[in-house]
This record gives sequence, C-alpha cells and structure tokens, in this order.
Amino acid sequence: MIPIKSGREIGWMRDAGRAAAAVLSKLVAAVSPGVTTGEIDSLAAELIHAEGCSSAFLGYRGFPGNICISLNDEVVHGIGGVRRVQYGDIVKLDVGVVKAGWVGDTATTVGVGVLPQSLQALVDVTEQALAAGIAEAFDGNRLGDVCSAIERVVVASGMSVVRDFVGHGVGRKLHEEPQIPNYGKRGTGPKLKAGMTLAIEPMVNLGGAAVRVLDDHWTVVALDGLPSAHCEHTVLVTKGSPEILTQRPV
Repeated sequence: MIPIKSGREIGWMRDAGRAAAAVLSKLVAAVSPGVTTGEIDSLAAELIHAEGCSSAFLGYRGFPGNICISLNDEVVHGIGGVRRVQYGDIVKLDVGVVKAGWVGDTATTVGVGVLPQSLQALVDVTEQALAAGIAEAFDGNRLGDVCSAIERVVVASGMSVVRDFVGHGVGRKLHEEPQIPNYGKRGTGPKLKAGMTLAIEPMVNLGGAAVRVLDDHWTVVALDGLPSAHCEHTVLVTKGSPEILTQRPV
C-alpha cells in the first residue's frame, strides 16, 4: 500500500526536503580537486546537524557513511574515505536526512572541472531523464508512466538504465512503497494519487546496464568500468504539476 500524506504531513515533508536540498547545495560547492571523500562526508555530518536533522543513511542496515559518495564508475552507495577527488571526475552525492521524523532524499552528479563531451552528456541525460520522470508524477497517471519516461530519455541517448536498483516511496521511512524502476511500460502499475511522495532517481550508465557490488558490501560499480551518473528528487504527487520537495536553492 502506497502511503498518502495528509496536509500536515506534507508540510513536514517539505521541511525535510528543504533541509536535504540545503545540505546537498553546500556539498556541491565543496567538491573540488584534492578534497577526500571522507572530508566531504564529515562536512555532510556538520551540515545535517546544522539543519536540525540526522542522517537517514548512517547506520541504515549498517551503512557507515553520513551520505553516499560515488565516483566515476561507482553507481551508488559509495562510502567516504581517503580517496581524493581529481580533475575530470564525476562525483555522485546522495543525501538523506531525517527532520522531525520525516525523510528528505536527494542526489546529484557533480562534474569536477571541464568534463569530456561524453561525460557531460551522461550527466545531462541523467538530469533530463529525472525531469521527464517527474513530469509524469501527477494524480491519475500510472507509475509505469514515470518509469517509461525515464527509460525513453536514456535509451534515446544510447546509454543504459541500471535495472538492479530503483527509486522508492519516501516519508516516515527512507524506503516506502512503491518501488520505482527506471524502466517500464506506460499505462501500467499502480495509479498515482495526490499526497504520495516519491524518491525518483535515475541511475544511468554510459556503457552497459550490468553492475556489481564491491567487497565493502555497499559500493555499486558498473561492471564494464565505464562511468555512471545518478540524480534524485523527492517529489509530491498533486492534482496539478508535481511539486519537487528537494529543489536546491539558487
């Protein structure tokens, strides 16, 4: 059953979403050549605390980081450590916060310096796929409409949708119903209703779709070693245009 949030609960979700977006915005600004992923994670802890929140990820099923930090061929669930960011890297930052018992979840891919054309295209396509999926997240549509829209953008680019990991509902829990694959068929799946809150998150590989999990039991990498991008928003389904709850401040 997909939870429907009340007006009051939506207000709390907006607060959590704004906090997650504020943290992510400041982390994006901190990504530069020479910084370690561990330093980014430590900064994330400070920023999350300053927003009056706790990390939604730290300790979740044993996850050891405050946020997920994934570089280059790492798709998702990377752990901060001693690795230094280099010019030309793409850095995926995935932030989840809990504020007053409600979760905001958001992610983006940051290019370090001027990227090669293929990498910039990967980042752009992933963002376009997210926008296409969000545009379908309104009352009366089907979940498959969201999933299909994401897939169409990615396939048209010649890139691959990661099929082993999916988006999800979000609210009091980090992961609620429904699961939201980044592929699907229009007109299928549960009907979307106003008050649903969805974490829509395309994961796009420049090469093939296959992935594997590293020996740390968390970090997911592209099997062919080619780069991957990831972006995510928490979105409120309404009877009109979908509302992005994690829109970053300009």
